[in-house]
Amino acid sequence: MAGLQPVRGTHDLFPADMRRHRMVIDTARAVAERYGYGEIATPIFEFSEVFQRTLGDTSDIVTKEMYSFTDRGGETITLRPEYTAGIARAFISGGLQHQLPLKVFCHGPMFRYERPQKGRQRQFHQIDVELLGVAQPQADIEVISLGWDILAALGLSERCVLELNTLGDQASRAAYRQVLVEYFRAHKANLSEDSLARLDRNPLRILDSKDEGDRKVVAGAPSFQDHLNDDSKAFFATVKTGLETLKIPYKLNPRLVRGLDYYCHSAFEFTTTDLGAQGTVLGGGRYDGLIETMGGPATPGIGWAAGIERLAMLIAEPPAPPRPIAIVPMGEVGEAKALVLAQALRRAGFTVDLGYGGNMKKRMQRANKANARAAVILGEDELQRGAAAVRDLDSGEQTEIPLDRLETHLAQFR
Repeated sequence: MAGLQPVRGTHDLFPADMRRHRMVIDTARAVAERYGYGEIATPIFEFSEVFQRTLGDTSDIVTKEMYSFTDRGGETITLRPEYTAGIARAFISGGLQHQLPLKVFCHGPMFRYERPQKGRQRQFHQIDVELLGVAQPQADIEVISLGWDILAALGLSERCVLELNTLGDQASRAAYRQVLVEYFRAHKANLSEDSLARLDRNPLRILDSKDEGDRKVVAGAPSFQDHLNDDSKAFFATVKTGLETLKIPYKLNPRLVRGLDYYCHSAFEFTTTDLGAQGTVLGGGRYDGLIETMGGPATPGIGWAAGIERLAMLIAEPPAPPRPIAIVPMGEVGEAKALVLAQALRRAGFTVDLGYGGNMKKRMQRANKANARAAVILGEDELQRGAAAVRDLDSGEQTEIPLDRLETHLAQFR
């Protein structure tokens, strides 16, 4: 019977769940549009190389979590574990370098083979924002501000904290990397296997290791702030001043990193304590070297992604769908009229519930189960008079209304 259950790490989204998801997506889309971001969609699978080149051969996503397979044509394909790589690929293959700055918003499912946890499944959903082609810190301010405004529109800004760090420019990063590798090599005996594997290729990732032994070593590691050059300090100062000007509160977190070499300058996360250990609801950073790494033209970029499931768990209950008008036909004449009337009312903007059979009692029970606001009863006698009986299902009051005035009368029940 296992085949009749959802695969571990996946779940069905029923109407109540979808209302929450839709609230997150629609709110994010509306705010992003006000910032001038156009909505795009990329395929949910790409050639595996797209992610291997961008996420790094030593990342957990590539080594442990990607859903990859060989298709019938012999191509190695991967279900997307994140959005940014696919958008960068689309930028290159679509020849969009002449449309800079490029500002995009998207949403959709992601796939990672990892231990299912609160708000994170093996198939999960994200909203994503990317801004390509702007090297100035104003882009960082805008992208973070957009995230803040979406959280505020969802009623979550008071429950989230913006954690902020700088990774400096490439020169600062290279200098820090050398110092960091020397420090970790002196403490190799206390590092986990994963961190030892990252030591030469991806040492910054050790800084956000969850291993307890690693964390003790990391606590004494040199600070990135001590190795920033003047340009990097000035860039970060502009970002912080911009956020302060916009009254967006933040907390500096020197351990917040992005491990791959194409990341630089701003790294940020919005976190909450309302979801237990899985507290990050939105995170991103600047990745000026990514598109060049993929074989495209040197193009600065910055963006973020947010988990729809986690945001959906935090928001207030969305408004219920409109209560329908129930049409209750009696007899063959009533049935024939009901089809025409239901279609006319739907085209006029009403939500209509039309039962598929049963006597008057059963149809009224269905109307109550559907939480209908009113019932339009089409009996033979009323129809002969060119009318219908309209029952207010909240008050119980029933009125006979001419058919040509029905839409006007029902407007009060929208």
